Amino acid sequence: MAIACVRNLFAVVALGGIYSFLMALALLVLDAVDVSMTEASVGAGVSTVLLLGALYLTRIDEAPPLRVSAAPMVVALAAGAALLYGSWDLPPFGDPAGAIHHHVAPRYLNQVIAETGVPNVVTAVLASYRGYDTLGETTVIFTAGIGVLLLLKGRRRRRDGGGAAL
Repeated sequence: MAIACVRNLFAVVALGGIYSFLMALALLVLDAVDVSMTEASVGAGVSTVLLLGALYLTRIDEAPPLRVSAAPMVVALAAGAALLYGSWDLPPFGDPAGAIHHHVAPRYLNQVIAETGVPNVVTAVLASYRGYDTLGETTVIFTAGIGVLLLLKGRRRRRDGGGAAL
């Protein structure tokens, strides 16, 4: 809520970094150490540094809105209501009687070596069962990195050419 109300963009970036760090801690408590480390490094670390760098190159304060619109709030409330409605029938968190504990997890644990030849279940799930998903995530991160490098290269060229820098 505080992120949506603050007009100072530096405060927004700081609050976003704090939120990412808290989410990394929550994932750590849930025993998702790999996701927690990724959130801490990318969400709280790299993203915060890149956004602070962007703020250094631009203005710190957000421009005042020309008019106030209720449409974003209506869309956010409708999306929140749809998510709550969709999650109404989910089993309680950590429920051992949940469907995932009777169908998916036992199959992975019992068949992982026979199907993949990999003794580590986490590695087998990420590299074999979810291989295309992992490839897609890696492609997105690689593309984002190339985009940042191209943007930085274009900025350096303008500055060296004697023209006005951004």
